[in-house]
Amino acid sequence: MITLTVSLQVRLGHLVAFVEAIRTNAERSFTDEPGCLSFDVSQDRADDHHFVLSETYTGPEAVEQHRSTQHFKRWREQVAEHVVPGSQVNTLANRIFHHHSPEADR
Repeated sequence: MITLTVSLQVRLGHLVAFVEAIRTNAERSFTDEPGCLSFDVSQDRADDHHFVLSETYTGPEAVEQHRSTQHFKRWREQVAEHVVPGSQVNTLANRIFHHHSPEADR
């Protein structure tokens, strides 16, 4: 499995539009892509304009498929509009192990 962690900073005045855009991208990724196993969006408690996205895919081919979808292409347009240039950092990694509690699904 492959994880993708994305850290980014939202432009001032763009928070509501960004949240709507990432919600749509996350939902479409998870519901429309069989290779997307999870897509979490977290907002920094100390800086409400800083977000971390945590995505899990079945493998490299699923990541490539994700990047070829229409909703991802629309997402990239919205990144240009709502995200501070140069603030986005993407990290692709091999998932070694995972612990999950039923509490996490609430």
